Amino acid sequence: MTAGGWINLVLSVGFVTGLFIFCIYRVIRGPTAKPDHHLAHVEPIEEDETDQR
Repeated sequence: MTAGGWINLVLSVGFVTGLFIFCIYRVIRGPTAKPDHHLAHVEPIEEDETDQR
């Protein structure tokens, strides 16, 4: 194999391996910051407040 082939092989395999390790690290580490709000959080509306909204 030529030198260009070896460089291409090392770069591509190195990139995929590094990306795999990064993804595994992120999955194992878990979420770092807890958000102040949740997207699914909905406050209930009282019956007497329905006209105001």
